[in-house]
Amino acid sequence: MTAFDTLQVFQSMSRSPNARLEHCAELGDGMAAALWTNHHDARDYEAPTHHTLSCYISGGTGTFRREQPSARGAPGKLCVLPAEHQSAWVINGEIRLAHVYVSQAQFALGCISLLDKEPRTLQLREYTFLDDAQQTMRFHQLLQMNWTEPGERMLTSSLANELLDHAVLSQVGLREGLQLKGGLAAYQRRQLVDTIEQQLAEPLSIGQLAAQCALSPYHFARMFRESFGVAPHQYVLARRLSRARSLLRHSSLALGEIALSCGFASASHFTNRFKHTLGGTPGEYRAAFRP
Repeated sequence: MTAFDTLQVFQSMSRSPNARLEHCAELGDGMAAALWTNHHDARDYEAPTHHTLSCYISGGTGTFRREQPSARGAPGKLCVLPAEHQSAWVINGEIRLAHVYVSQAQFALGCISLLDKEPRTLQLREYTFLDDAQQTMRFHQLLQMNWTEPGERMLTSSLANELLDHAVLSQVGLREGLQLKGGLAAYQRRQLVDTIEQQLAEPLSIGQLAAQCALSPYHFARMFRESFGVAPHQYVLARRLSRARSLLRHSSLALGEIALSCGFASASHFTNRFKHTLGGTPGEYRAAFRP
């Protein structure tokens, strides 16, 4: 099973007799991209489990949502479709559009790392036919790349993360009427973030982190997931890989040194984890960002 088998918006487009998939790629980090053409169609999205960022590349002036028939698309227009949303679309004429699909876990990591907020308290706002020149430019840059070539795919993954970061920073709001139950206290969450960042190069066990919160490992793991949106080991791995990407782009350290400084047991372990997550090796990633 591929990631696309679980992406409901992608599957809805795939079922259309008129939509055609030009190409798609899993980008790692819980993200994927697809480029579609479609014409004279109707598509419904019912509570997908993932977020979708989309951009109209060409056409779209005859496209509208059934509940908002007066608002029409156009080249460069963006849509932000959060997980669990519902929408029904009518497509008149030809359209070409790009999608970036984002897992809720990756969105949660963005809320923690960029906003220092508990993901449960936040929601991605829904937008239809939004104007945002920076995001539109990123989509066009993404389409200029070869998503299947390893080096190009590294750049594509980086652009997709920039799209998500921009959305987290500018298109996220507080959930209204929320009453949180369970999870870690805010001060515990911040202490854990600091501890993990300071000790990424060291072995980290769930017992160590649980002890910091005076909890059993079992209860700590459950409360950590509620507050962070991901399991402790997933969060630690994501932070290690994030630091590794930064070092690959901005330092001349050897791969073995980067592996050890980010808490990986060896260069081979680092390479395996990196490739499994991002689809390319650390060397390919570094080469993609070097002239």
